[in-house]
Amino acid sequence: MSHLQFYCYKGWGEAKCEELWYSQAVRVGDRIECAGQGGWDLATSKIHADLSDEFDQAFANVDLALKHAGGKGWCQVYRVNVYVVDINEEAFVALGRNFRKWMPDHQPIWTFIEVKQLGLEEMRVEVEVVAHDEEGAKVAAAERSAKQSY
Repeated sequence: MSHLQFYCYKGWGEAKCEELWYSQAVRVGDRIECAGQGGWDLATSKIHADLSDEFDQAFANVDLALKHAGGKGWCQVYRVNVYVVDINEEAFVALGRNFRKWMPDHQPIWTFIEVKQLGLEEMRVEVEVVAHDEEGAKVAAAERSAKQSY
């Protein structure tokens, strides 16, 4: 799997990589796929108590994971899966608000799924995405080639 590049952003990402042995994002050619991002505060590692704030933070955490993997963020996202423990009006409002905020110029394909429980007991929302990053793929390939030259 040496052709794949895995990424874990500082703080939560690095801690979970060590603790649970997984990465926050992976680059596969011109695609970046993110592991599900929850609404954890990066400074405190606590899940936001307010569902709307939890949604906002989950979307911000996706943006961080994409950028840490060399992407440009939400502007490159074309697929979104959102998992929630309760599909309700508040969740739909928060989701729509974040879609408009983070992707004002395009409308991705998405799936909204209600689940019994997420990875952490206090989590109520988790967002995973796939982004297309053609330019970043060229940069990543050049960096990988330069490292192999040593």
